[in-house]
Amino acid sequence: MSIVIATRKSKLAQVQTEIVMKILNDKLNLDSEKLLIVTEGDKRLDVALDKIGGKGLFVKDIERALLEGRAHCAVHSMKDVPYQLEDSFSLISMPDRDDIRDVFVSSNGVHFAELRKGAKIGTSSIRREAQIKLLRPDLEIVPIRGNVQTRLKKMKEEGMDGIILAAAGLKRMNMENIITDYFDPKMLIPAIGQGAIGIEVAKTCKYNEYFKELDNKQVRITVDAERSFMKALNGDCHSFIGCYTKIEGLDLYMMGTFMVNNKIIKKDILGNKEDNILLGEKLAKKILSV
Repeated sequence: MSIVIATRKSKLAQVQTEIVMKILNDKLNLDSEKLLIVTEGDKRLDVALDKIGGKGLFVKDIERALLEGRAHCAVHSMKDVPYQLEDSFSLISMPDRDDIRDVFVSSNGVHFAELRKGAKIGTSSIRREAQIKLLRPDLEIVPIRGNVQTRLKKMKEEGMDGIILAAAGLKRMNMENIITDYFDPKMLIPAIGQGAIGIEVAKTCKYNEYFKELDNKQVRITVDAERSFMKALNGDCHSFIGCYTKIEGLDLYMMGTFMVNNKIIKKDILGNKEDNILLGEKLAKKILSV
């Protein structure tokens, strides 16, 4: 038996799928293969995501493959998965989470703090742009989309001084050497689910019991808390929203940020990790009550 896993065609998406394939083989002795899908979000790199429907564009075409039975499961970057899934689907497991931080990749080796006034920095993330502007109001933010390789190419071609990327993706592709600076996740709060890999299935798939066994409880606790926070705020890629979570023994620490009345609000909360969903909701209420 060979499990068919649907994934995006980018190098990072394939590397993340290979992580799941290895876990499937190591843990359950199951062979698997990839079904590569070019999603609508991958095709339309000339337009900002929030103008064409949001991060769900990376998921819809893959979900179609699940419903049609062409794939048994799908592997996603959790930060691309909307908090509301259609009833036919389930996020059955979250097997892995790497470094949650954002990083600065310099085009010429200059550290973020030492950038010249007015330096050009590439990112298409509302969250990253707003927080970078808090740290360095003098910088010019320019839009940049595409996979990691495309963004690095555009950085050079368009004369940018640097770009902001997720640490996890670079580490998974063994490209850690190009990172110039790591941002403190309390200073530049990460995206919801950043660094986490999720497995989505159609609820009718006959292999779901296998996929369920791949769930990592620690990853699930943090990502579900963040997604609960996002859901309570009705956040999406049109929103400025971020959340940093950390398990500390039996506790879960959360720091969230959201824009309320054009003002960036940042709050934190600490509670029992078993109350992760409730903590996400409470953190959202705390922010909205300002």
